[in-house]
Amino acid sequence: MAEIEFAGMTFKGGKMFVVLTALSTLGGALWGGFEFYKDYMDMKEIVQNIDVGEIEARNNEIQIELEKAIEYTQDIKGSLRDDISRIERLSDSTSTRVKNIQDDIDERLREVSKLTRETEKDVRDTMRNLESRIEADMDKLDEDLRETLQKALDNPLSDS
Repeated sequence: MAEIEFAGMTFKGGKMFVVLTALSTLGGALWGGFEFYKDYMDMKEIVQNIDVGEIEARNNEIQIELEKAIEYTQDIKGSLRDDISRIERLSDSTSTRVKNIQDDIDERLREVSKLTRETEKDVRDTMRNLESRIEADMDKLDEDLRETLQKALDNPLSDS
């Protein structure tokens, strides 16, 4: 088997793997620590170079834009509220006008219906009267015709 001697100690077989594992873990930890320290130093430099005034100025610009947007939104909200109120008034007015027109139409239809019934009654009465007059005239005509015929038959000169 392979043997390694280090600092007066001899390592054989499984111990050698334990030592190699420990050394590689120690090397990995040192490398990770170095990378962490390097990232820390890079971030420290970046943080030190940050212009707080510029960030604050940008935040102020954003705040101003936000206030303008809020004001604009409130103006729109007010306009919408006014528009909705106007539409509601128009709707109420239109609804009232439609109801009044409907009532007027209903009243006129009732009047037309009443007039139609009265006209029908008048026409029926007129037709009955006309029928009665025609019957009376026919009866009179029939009677006159009978009388004339009877006179003609009763006339002694007509015996020929």
